[in-house]
Order: sequence, then C-alpha cells, then structure tokens
Amino acid sequence: MPDSAAASPTIPAQAFFDVDIRVGRVVSCEDFPDARSPAYKLTIDFGPLGTSRSSARLAALYRPQDLVGRLVIGVVNLPPRQIGPVRSEVLVLGAYRGGTRAVVLLRPDSDCEPGDRVG
Repeated sequence: MPDSAAASPTIPAQAFFDVDIRVGRVVSCEDFPDARSPAYKLTIDFGPLGTSRSSARLAALYRPQDLVGRLVIGVVNLPPRQIGPVRSEVLVLGAYRGGTRAVVLLRPDSDCEPGDRVG
C-alpha cells in the first residue's frame, strides 16, 4: 500500500540478505474478477526455479497483453498467501506511483535471464 514519505525503521542487513529476489518472465496473465481491488493472476517463469503464480494489483496501469513476456522482479522465498481462490506464491515488486495505489513494476534495465538473482 502507499506509505508516507517517512522511512521505515532500520533492520539488520542480514534480514535483507535473507530475502531471495529474482528476475522472472510473465508467461500468462488473466483477469482476477474475485479480487477486492483490480488485479491479475500471473504465471511467472523463474528459470531453474520453475514457474510460480501470483496475484498482483497491476490493472490500473497495465493490460494483460502488455504483461505477457515482460521481465519482472519477485520475492520467491515468502510463504504462499491465499488470496481468494488464488494461491499467490511470489511477491511481484513495484513502486506506488505518486503515493497512489497505482503500481509501476520494477524490472531490469537490460535483458536478464529468468531466475537471475537480484542483490
């Protein structure tokens, strides 16, 4: 959710290093009409890690056809969350544009392979 401009409390560096952040490629994107906020159901290829499903609130800025084939950044070692009928296995990362709920996807600046680690 959008947050104030204030920074979060300091955490130990190891807490960040324990987060497994990877590059993935969206292989399918479907509307998620059961979601409380406009969202999509994504299937993302993480290369040697396999594919994972995610629910992502991206409908404000993206159309499904614009997402398929796109590289994204996701956290792959969080426990799955049940979001309505969808089991979300990965957290796709984005920035809240201008403090709104509109999410702009984070992605590599140049081509990477699915499964590449972010650090």
